[in-house]
Amino acid sequence: MTNFALPTRDALKAQARRLRATLTDKGTPIAHATALEAIAQQWGYRDWNTLSATARTMPLAQWQVGQPVSGRYLGHAFTARIKAVRQASGGHHHLTLVFDAPVDVVTSDRFSAYRRQVNCVVNAHGVTHQKTSDGQPHVVLDLD
Repeated sequence: MTNFALPTRDALKAQARRLRATLTDKGTPIAHATALEAIAQQWGYRDWNTLSATARTMPLAQWQVGQPVSGRYLGHAFTARIKAVRQASGGHHHLTLVFDAPVDVVTSDRFSAYRRQVNCVVNAHGVTHQKTSDGQPHVVLDLD
C-alpha cells in the first residue's frame, strides 16, 4: 500500500478518539485499542500496528503560490518564491520557482548561464527525483 494519502499518525489517533467519544455518547463504549483497530480497518490495513508503521509522523509540506522558499538548485544556494503549484500523484508537487537572484548553473570559469526561473517536481520532503551526474538532486528545498 502507498502512504501518500494517509494522514499523520497523530491525526489517525485523533480519529480513533473521536470514534470512541461518539460511540460512548451513543451508549456503546469501546476501548481505545478497539477504536485504533477500527480506524486501521477503515483505512484498509490489517491492524493498528501496520497502519501506524505506514503513517507519517510529521505533516508533509504544503506548497502555496507566493510562498518564499530557500534551498539548493544544482548545488547553488537560492531564495525564491513559488509562482505555480500543481499536485501530482504519490505526494509529489510540480513547482515553478522564481529565484530572487539569478542562479548561475555553470561551474566553468569561462562562461555563465543564469536561470531566473525553474520548473521542478518535488516529493513531500522538497527533494526532486532528478539528479545531476554526481548523484545530487536537482532541487533540495529547506523545510523549516
